[in-house]
Amino acid sequence: MHNNLLYIILPYTAFTVAVVFTIYRYRKDGFSYSSLSSQFLESKELFYGSVAWHFGVIGALTGHAIGFLFPKSVLWFNGVPVRLYILETTGLLFGLLALVGIVSLTVRRATSSRVRAVTSKMDVVVVMLLLIQVSLGVYIAVFYRWGSSWFVTSAVPYLRSLWLLQPDLKMIEPLPLIIKLHIVNFYLLLIVFPFSRLVHMLVVPLQYLWRPYQIVIWNWNRRRAQAHAPQPARQPAGVASSADEHAAEGRPVFTR
Repeated sequence: MHNNLLYIILPYTAFTVAVVFTIYRYRKDGFSYSSLSSQFLESKELFYGSVAWHFGVIGALTGHAIGFLFPKSVLWFNGVPVRLYILETTGLLFGLLALVGIVSLTVRRATSSRVRAVTSKMDVVVVMLLLIQVSLGVYIAVFYRWGSSWFVTSAVPYLRSLWLLQPDLKMIEPLPLIIKLHIVNFYLLLIVFPFSRLVHMLVVPLQYLWRPYQIVIWNWNRRRAQAHAPQPARQPAGVASSADEHAAEGRPVFTR
């Protein structure tokens, strides 16, 4: 019964919530599709954490997507041990990079008072779920080796059965608990996705890559404006102002 709840009912519920409320939020409040950057509040740790996180998670998600879309090609690629080692090492490096990034961002939110002041409860939930997800992924990559092979032979058939509306749990029932937790935590991330800042990943401004340059034209004549600007009054030659006298004596000068 709990298998049906966690691996059939939960995924369909998570997918439905993610799609329906993501569309609803975009139509109702499209301007909220933003990461609401806190770079002005603290930028140093954000830079290192964000770069590591984005490179790591994009690489890891790309590997999962390739395994889901081309399982036979992955098995063929892994048929040569050297290529299998390279693929496993690359996946682990991406996972470690993502882990370093999310840990850095978590510490930043916990230690920076200004960032913590603008952190919502949903932000905390999302960060914790992401931290758990990445930690589980790295743990699996280290202690359950050759994941690129057993992923396409166990998890992919299960995920495809969900996609075809013919759920089949035979392939994931014998999997270790830690791998099942990794799957369930992904569904939880799907549920909170439309209510969090994660939606900004759907509106990446790729159009800026091919958008033509913007031409900025001044609508006022700077030379004419400078010519008609009031000039400061000049002191007669040989007459020192009070400010000059203060400066000569080494005292501070206060001016308006």
